[in-house]
Amino acid sequence: MPLAGIRVLGLTRPGAVAAGLPGDFMIGPGDIPAEPARGEPGRDLPPEIMSVLCASLDSLQPAEARAATEIAIDTGRRPEDILGLPLDCLARDHDGAPVLVYDNAKAGRLGRRLPVSQASAAVITGQQQRVRDRYPRTPASELKLLPAPRANPDGRKPLSISMLEDRHRIWVTGLDVLRTGDGAEFDKARITPYAYRHTYAQRHADAGVPVDVLAELLDHRNLNVTRCYYRVGEDRRRDAVDKVTALSFDRHGNRIWRQAAALLESEHARYAVGEVAVPYGRCAEPSNVAAGGGACPVRFRCAGCDHFRTDVSYLPDLPTWTTCCAPGNAWPPPSTASTSGPAPTPLPPRRRSPGSGGSSTGSKATSPTCLPPSAPKPIRRSPSSASTARSTWACPPSAPPRRHRRARLAHDRLQDGASQARTGEPADRSDE
Repeated sequence: MPLAGIRVLGLTRPGAVAAGLPGDFMIGPGDIPAEPARGEPGRDLPPEIMSVLCASLDSLQPAEARAATEIAIDTGRRPEDILGLPLDCLARDHDGAPVLVYDNAKAGRLGRRLPVSQASAAVITGQQQRVRDRYPRTPASELKLLPAPRANPDGRKPLSISMLEDRHRIWVTGLDVLRTGDGAEFDKARITPYAYRHTYAQRHADAGVPVDVLAELLDHRNLNVTRCYYRVGEDRRRDAVDKVTALSFDRHGNRIWRQAAALLESEHARYAVGEVAVPYGRCAEPSNVAAGGGACPVRFRCAGCDHFRTDVSYLPDLPTWTTCCAPGNAWPPPSTASTSGPAPTPLPPRRRSPGSGGSSTGSKATSPTCLPPSAPKPIRRSPSSASTARSTWACPPSAPPRRHRRARLAHDRLQDGASQARTGEPADRSDE
């Protein structure tokens, strides 16, 4: 939009900060830089910090604040949800496992159920017993699990958030200097009751819990909200790369990286940017990678290319591909022809002149590529008196095209590599 306000303020006059700015100057959405990506540090607390906090919980007073902090660490609930828990908030599922019943005050969803561990259930039952002993005359249905320690004669008033945060801050400040795994001092201001919710989410994400399951645990309806509670750290990214590379094979069935744990940093970066996806694998040919997969120098005959990489995840599809590419079969197969779009146009059969490479009887037959079953088979015509007559050669049933033989060979070797990875014994290929 035009920056008319700058001219109204007189900032374009000589000597001003915007002197010489033309009247038609505009700033579009593309001129505004995007917000930087969220860095590695998040709102969660590192495991080494959590270990120190859990070991020092006995010094947190009063008992209601200590119990609220333990429940927050174990369940990841919001502070207001924890402080609003009734006395009878612990139930059992059909298997007898403990379940926490709480109200999601922020979203207005009542009676939410969260599976908890036996240790968390022990903390809740211990707090329930203390409340019953302190308020024996108040009905259990009217008591709060975490009642306020002052000005609360009947136990119906819960602990306030401000009091929990104050006692929690005093407790954290009184701890010794906290240090991370690399020896750096940790900022105690980051340790808040709400930080335990982010730590709960990060702990489950690092354990491999799917995002949809984690959204249920956090009681989120939107998965994008759940993704803001954790980050994909360097360890998880490296583990994902190592899992794939440990099962990667070349076209000969040999493992590309036998020791994925010993990869250098540069190798991990090259894996991310030095390959492009191709059918049934990946391509590492530099010019094809630079063109985004659209400049294959061998016309995408990947099975016979040294730049082709694949892994065991493509094994279910490779037999179908090699079978349908055999002479006399059509591509795609009948079961997928209606969903895969129109079939590609088959390449015409290669032709060879009888006089171009020796006699016609001594030359090798060159086969057509993926001819449909209904296509008439080309026949070999006997050379006529004209020296320029050309012969068309039919594909013998027992001699598949060279590219299909390479594809089948690559598939067999890939299966051998997968079998060797499972059993540790090399496959027997003596009959090849």
